[in-house]
Amino acid sequence: MKFQQLRNATIIIEYAGKRFLVDPMLAEKGGFPGFDGTINSHIPNPLVDLPVPMDEILDVDAVIVTHTHADHWDDAAIKLVPKDMLIFTQNEKDAAEIQAQGFGDVRALGESTVFDGITFIKTPGRHGGAKTVEEFAELLGHVSGIVFKHPDEKTFYIAGDTVWYEGVEENLKKYEPDVVVLNSGDAQVLGYEPIIMDKEDVYEVYKAAPGATIIASHMESVNHAMLSRKELREFISEKGMTQRVLVPEDGETCVF
Repeated sequence: MKFQQLRNATIIIEYAGKRFLVDPMLAEKGGFPGFDGTINSHIPNPLVDLPVPMDEILDVDAVIVTHTHADHWDDAAIKLVPKDMLIFTQNEKDAAEIQAQGFGDVRALGESTVFDGITFIKTPGRHGGAKTVEEFAELLGHVSGIVFKHPDEKTFYIAGDTVWYEGVEENLKKYEPDVVVLNSGDAQVLGYEPIIMDKEDVYEVYKAAPGATIIASHMESVNHAMLSRKELREFISEKGMTQRVLVPEDGETCVF
């Protein structure tokens, strides 16, 4: 299995002989406005360029969209992803939205979906603290993660845009993943708790999954992400977590 960090939550996974592009945000640097109501909303997104050529990014067997926020599925992705590409979505609502954008092979994930011998298990997530999710229910919407399983591969869990809460803890206990990807940028809505994991959340996952390697993703790419790689690496070192927590740079590949 190979994991490549591209930018933000955009990653490429090579798993059981297939290649997947997850949450493509494909705009050029500064291609769309910062998110209203968030910290640093005056700064346009993305903050950085993509680290590899577009033809390499799009050379995949399928795309997985965990949810349709613009930093996971942007206008550039709608334009650049081939309209006949197989796309998996978290639910029928997102599938209908992407179909309406002209894509012909869009499949909503069930609780368990098999694709060429790979089992995808949809997992729950919570896009912020309880107060934040309640007050911004329409804006934050529904989010999911996904577990990849195959007899010849390690169990791989993308937690998605979620904070640490009992749902993530239950996912870790139930599926016992070998590799866990956490969206760890500490993205913030003004006056509220983070809407994705911060460094303390990463620590909670580290403690709850003692057999797993953890990959920190969704960092240093959008206006409201407040946790830097440098700060997270320093925290990881202080907590003695360096053997099991990876903080890849954009473009970096990890092999398992």
